[in-house]
Amino acid sequence: MNYSITPRFRGRDVISVLDFSKEEIEYLFKLTDHYLSNGYKEVLRSKVMAVAFFEPSTRTRLSFEAAMKRLGGSVIGFSSEEGTSVAKGEKFVDTIRMLDSYADVIVIRHRYEGSARLAAEVAEHPVINAGDGRNEHPTQALLDLYTIYRLRGDVSNLVIGLIGDLKYARVVNSFLYILTIFKPKKIYLISHPLLRLRE
Repeated sequence: MNYSITPRFRGRDVISVLDFSKEEIEYLFKLTDHYLSNGYKEVLRSKVMAVAFFEPSTRTRLSFEAAMKRLGGSVIGFSSEEGTSVAKGEKFVDTIRMLDSYADVIVIRHRYEGSARLAAEVAEHPVINAGDGRNEHPTQALLDLYTIYRLRGDVSNLVIGLIGDLKYARVVNSFLYILTIFKPKKIYLISHPLLRLRE
């Protein structure tokens, strides 16, 4: 099978896991398997990714940057709102438009829910949500499900438990959404009463 980014993925935003079908997610997992087995190719040579991290991040930001560089692309951007024109009062949408003029894709993390979707509405290039407030963190949920898929295969026969901060951890929302697509046998939600999942 020829593994490539098919036209249905080209130019698409990654704002919520619910924006993708089960078949599309399974294809992404097979594509990931292919790259892990056959090595990285410079499929993103001459492409530029802008990281717009309005909130602090270590693992998410560096994993995006490392992936882009391994695939032959380059990275521009910022890892904190401080030191940018936003700190001087520039409007969010104007910052997104500026980044959009420099880059082929924008990866955004922001403290406000819905900020990634707003960025996608403003930008002409694809926007990837790396966490928007308490809303979602779709790429982390995809990675978590891929890890389960790689280690255990079919999710439908599994009993899955989520333990810890279910109220504020945005990845919990994305992971539960993706589980509604893949339908495991059972899901347990375990937390302190003050950190229970929001209604």
